[in-house]
Amino acid sequence: MTTAIRADHVAKSFLSGKVRTQVLEGLSIELTSAELTLISGPSGCGKSTLLAILSGLERPDAGSVEALGERVWELDRAGLQRFRLQHLGFVFQGFNLFPALTALEQVMLPLGYLGLGHAAARRRAEDALDEVDLAHRRHLRPAELSGGEKQRVAIARALAKQPQLFFADEPTSALDAKSGQTVIDILHRIARGHGATVLCVSHDPRLVTHADRVLRMEDGRILSDQRNAAPGSSPVEESSS
Repeated sequence: MTTAIRADHVAKSFLSGKVRTQVLEGLSIELTSAELTLISGPSGCGKSTLLAILSGLERPDAGSVEALGERVWELDRAGLQRFRLQHLGFVFQGFNLFPALTALEQVMLPLGYLGLGHAAARRRAEDALDEVDLAHRRHLRPAELSGGEKQRVAIARALAKQPQLFFADEPTSALDAKSGQTVIDILHRIARGHGATVLCVSHDPRLVTHADRVLRMEDGRILSDQRNAAPGSSPVEESSS
C-alpha cells in the first residue's frame, strides 16, 4: 500500500450572517491505497467537509492537499476538473441519477468525457454493472429500480471510470439493512480488488467493522485512528489526536 492522499494542517470555516463557525481545525491525515477508510462522528463534526476538501470539491481556508502526487489546490480550475474526471469516483446519499436514462446509459455517461468511443464505453459500463450484480437490470430507469439498486448504479457509474480515489458520502443512509450491507461489501471489494483508496463518510455502525480503518471525528478534529485486523473484526486503536 502507498500513500494516495496527504492533507496537512487543513482548516475550514463557514460564515453565516455575522457568525463564523470553525469546522476544521488544522487537521492532518494520510490515506493509503487498497483500503476502505471510514470517517465517523456526530452531525456537524466536519466529516463531510473534510471529504469535500480531500476530493477537490471544497477549497480549504488553510493547509494543503496532495493526491496521487498532485497538489490539488494549486491546480487551476480546468486542471482540477480534469483531475477529478480522470482519477476520482463519487457516490452520494441521493444517488444523483438522471430520470430519463437507463442504468446502462447512466454508467456510460461520464465515459464519453474520458474520450472512450461508444463501443468501448458500453463494454466498460456493462462490466461495471455486472460487478455490482445489476447487468440484468441495465435497461431499466431509476423509477423502476429500488433504492439499493439505484445506489449500485451510482457505484457502477463511478467504478466504470476506474478511479484510483473513490469517495462515498453517506452511501447507505437511505437504504434498508440488506441493501446497505450489499453496498458496504461492494465498497470493500473496490478497495481490495481494484487497489483504490476508498474514503467513506457515514453514520452507519455496520461500516465500523467492515472498514479497514476508522477515523472518529468531533469538533473538527480526529479523535482516534483505528484499524481492523480483518474484515468484520473490532477496531484496534493505533493513535489519537
